[in-house]
Amino acid sequence: MLTGGGDARITLNADTGLNKYLSAPYPRDVIAYSSSTVSDISAKAFAHVGGIDCAQDYGDWLASLSNRIRSAYSVGEDADLVFAPSGTDLEYVALAAVLGKGVCGVHNILLGADEIGSGCVHSAVGRYFAGETALGRKTVPGTDVEGLGPVTMVDVPVRCGAGMAKDGTAIVAAMGQEIEAAVAAGKHCLVHGVHGSKTGLVLPGLSEIDALQAQFGGAVTFVIDACQARITSEAIEEYLSRGAIVLMTGSKFIGAPPFNGWAMVPRDLVVQAAPLPKGFRTIFRRAEWPMGWAGQDILPDTANPSLALRLEAAMFELDRFQRIPMDQVEAIIAAFETALWTGLIKPLGVSRVNAGDIDDFVEQALPIEMRTLATLNVSGLPGLATFDEAQEVHRRLALNGIRLGQPVKCVARESGWGGTLRIGFSMPQLSEWATLPISEVQALIEADMRQITDVLQEILALQTG
Repeated sequence: MLTGGGDARITLNADTGLNKYLSAPYPRDVIAYSSSTVSDISAKAFAHVGGIDCAQDYGDWLASLSNRIRSAYSVGEDADLVFAPSGTDLEYVALAAVLGKGVCGVHNILLGADEIGSGCVHSAVGRYFAGETALGRKTVPGTDVEGLGPVTMVDVPVRCGAGMAKDGTAIVAAMGQEIEAAVAAGKHCLVHGVHGSKTGLVLPGLSEIDALQAQFGGAVTFVIDACQARITSEAIEEYLSRGAIVLMTGSKFIGAPPFNGWAMVPRDLVVQAAPLPKGFRTIFRRAEWPMGWAGQDILPDTANPSLALRLEAAMFELDRFQRIPMDQVEAIIAAFETALWTGLIKPLGVSRVNAGDIDDFVEQALPIEMRTLATLNVSGLPGLATFDEAQEVHRRLALNGIRLGQPVKCVARESGWGGTLRIGFSMPQLSEWATLPISEVQALIEADMRQITDVLQEILALQTG
């Protein structure tokens, strides 16, 4: 049940029992700091979903989940939820929300394509991104979804040629130029922000969003990619109050199995939206869209209990995480940062991307939720110099019982992108650590970091001969 109702990325390899991302929809005894990519389900969540009636009415089930998600994040009735099997599918929701607002179509300004899901470069322009949809419909990646066009897209890089993150002023200036050109061409602009990219970036800031809205008014709609789910209730409210759409998934920091996600859409956008395009009949089911969305009745009135079950796992983790006092969360994050430094960064002689040593990093003005993830520059280690080498080592670590976040392209070298690895914990881990004294938490994480260091050094020794 936990591997149904998605695209090919969710299916399990017959030999390994793992999916494309080397994760599983069942509990495993592994060292896992992979929540920036995908999570395994925890034993407690697995036991919880095992007792759920999957034959219940799909519409009622999703309505209940919608209410629970809104309650968990203190989101009022002025926003509706749309459900989808993955963050990549959620891009279609944003396009549907602005369909018809521009006489010559939509211009999608994507922020840092390398910092979000790879399939989004297709779905963000209204094209199929996989060979099949969650409805089981066969499709051709790169072909248009009927009724969404015309859509153009531009990628505004968030990093310079040297791999360093650009400041908000430069990014907003680039966005402004794109918006001006698109408006002159009769297009409505869908501007992507990111709250928790693959490397933990938050761009643009709220003041920069305010400046663009003041300049361009109704010619622009913002969509915030928060699919990492490293976001607070307060941040969600700030975005929604600005009329932005917020995209989230439950399979990364939240810790449910892949794939499940939702879009929080301001009610005004739902009421004003054009009828859903015909092509959505191949992608979505009727109950996954709010009742007030025009054209919802063209969607098939079928059920995807597998998606709902994965959402149940997400809600189980979110509910128990929200019960942890914030001061305890902060103490655990501090213990993670210290253990990461003493057990892995210092022994290996590597560094954090956009950060110095642990003392420098703690002083940076990062949102607390971003401190649950570290991107490491490992390109100075033999066997990890390149992005491709890092991908291979990442795979070998996973097959040796150590799951880390996938490498990302953010360390520039003369010959191309350098190697990176990502270390990020999840809500299930934090919930378990919250039952322990903080000294034990730090010791436990440091032991994990030392084991990662030891296995990594063994793999590199074998690889380099």
